[in-house]
Amino acid sequence: MAEESIADAVETVRRYYGSSEVDGFYSAVWGGENIHTGIYLDAHEPVGTASRRTCERAAAKVAHRLRTPGVTVLDLGSGYGGPTRFLAGTFGCRVTALNISEPQNERHRRTNAERGLDGLIEVVTGSFQEIPFPDGHFDVVWSQEAFCHSPDRDRLLSEAARVLRPDGDLVFTDVMAADGVAPESLREVVARLQVESLATPGYYEKRLPEVGLSGVDFDDRSEQLLTHYVRLEEETRRQADALRDLVGPVYLEGLLENLPRWVAACRAGRLSWGIFHAHGD
Repeated sequence: MAEESIADAVETVRRYYGSSEVDGFYSAVWGGENIHTGIYLDAHEPVGTASRRTCERAAAKVAHRLRTPGVTVLDLGSGYGGPTRFLAGTFGCRVTALNISEPQNERHRRTNAERGLDGLIEVVTGSFQEIPFPDGHFDVVWSQEAFCHSPDRDRLLSEAARVLRPDGDLVFTDVMAADGVAPESLREVVARLQVESLATPGYYEKRLPEVGLSGVDFDDRSEQLLTHYVRLEEETRRQADALRDLVGPVYLEGLLENLPRWVAACRAGRLSWGIFHAHGD
């Protein structure tokens, strides 16, 4: 992809996550902390509880490394910092949080300080298309539902592998199209993400070895997506009156049009989600 096109796409994502409407939605419906897909034990579990569980399950895949003294972690697309604080608070590791939205980063820093974790977490404003760190700098690269926003995933994965130490671990979750699903069938669904298409599990399984990572494992939790988007739609409708004041009627109307599309796509088996883990050679 041309540099100008990438820059335009990155700016679109920056504006999206910097908007008060998006901020209000994530704060009210997701709790403004772990704004990621959840792993649910039952169909009525709070979204925030299930999202926290995803952090726990992903971290378990590299817990031995996270407990190693002096370990360093890079969180790509760190949002409000829920996973970052979970990692630093649970394992005592040092985490660098790279995120494109300065309004999110400001809240992230404030919350870190309030919880006494600012000594372990550095929040950096920047794009994961050009990670501002040298080669082989981190033991673990982590991300949750951020890669779906990338305008050039080949480049993103190359960057993630570049900053990983030779024996390091990459752990990430992503919302994907199911293998074999035509991108045009999801065009209306992904409109809210402001991207043209999603990656697939097959894409990551092929591309990760090409950037020098091995032992690729995909913990397929696609069945969780339906529960997650049903819960998001339920919570949005339940809080509609408050959300109308918080995010405005136009944005709320857009949510109530778009979320059922995600639910329908999940029911039709067109979407995939899970936890990827790979390590350096």
